[in-house]
Amino acid sequence: MTTYSAPSTLTPIVTRGWDEDRSWTLESYLARGGYEGLRKANTMEPAEITEAVKASGLRGRGGAGFPTGLKWSFLPPDDGLPRYLVVNGDESEPGTCKDMPLIMANPHILVEGMAITSRAINCHHAFVYLRGEVVHVYRRLLAAIAEAEAAGLLGDLTITAHAGAGAYICGEETALLDSLEGFRGHPRLKPPFPAVEGLYARPTVINNVESISQVPGIFRESVEWYASMGTEKSKGHGIFSVSGHVAHPGQFEAPFGITMRELIELAGGVREGHHLKFWTPGGSST
Repeated sequence: MTTYSAPSTLTPIVTRGWDEDRSWTLESYLARGGYEGLRKANTMEPAEITEAVKASGLRGRGGAGFPTGLKWSFLPPDDGLPRYLVVNGDESEPGTCKDMPLIMANPHILVEGMAITSRAINCHHAFVYLRGEVVHVYRRLLAAIAEAEAAGLLGDLTITAHAGAGAYICGEETALLDSLEGFRGHPRLKPPFPAVEGLYARPTVINNVESISQVPGIFRESVEWYASMGTEKSKGHGIFSVSGHVAHPGQFEAPFGITMRELIELAGGVREGHHLKFWTPGGSST
């Protein structure tokens, strides 16, 4: 987050508290209302949780924008055997950098989101796949998981943080699964899709870090609150990384539907001595 006074378009939800002292600790997160969403979700049936996420309009933040609740509902009926949640934190695309700052500043919102999602799909072992180069992010996430476990917040859920070897292809979800299983990361042929045969050939939900981190807010506040932001087809809010020749590069959380002009203004405008010539949305492979 930038330190100057940005316009009021910002909606600090996932990024709330990033600028506070030791924002990554459980103590700080609880003071900001952390794990209230999980407490509410724990009183609901799994199907109710999935339906709430569907109704909110949350879409995947990994790039494809697929409806998150709908993806969860693709899992086949529970047969009593393991089902998995895998969170994609590989973030390989040059020019995109939101998931790593998110975990550094507020890892517990990801942990809480994973706990809610795991309840929705009846998962008892969830994984986060991170790029191996970001050792500082990996250590911070490990510490947050340990804090949550020690506080008894995760119940019977086990969360494993896995550091990959930095292969770009492992940002693709099925290559990520191969890497997570200990093989060379290589995209799998589809079908079968991960929802049917994913990690260890079991039903698996794969979501981006930011997608899962937005889940707690839906339950802490309400479905209607979340759906009141954004556009008709893209509800809610997102983290936008603005870099290049702007006065204040950084992460800006705002409702969907925001224009590039507004984002540049949030970043303090084009840097003095420069003129806007072009911009790319997403990353170099957009």
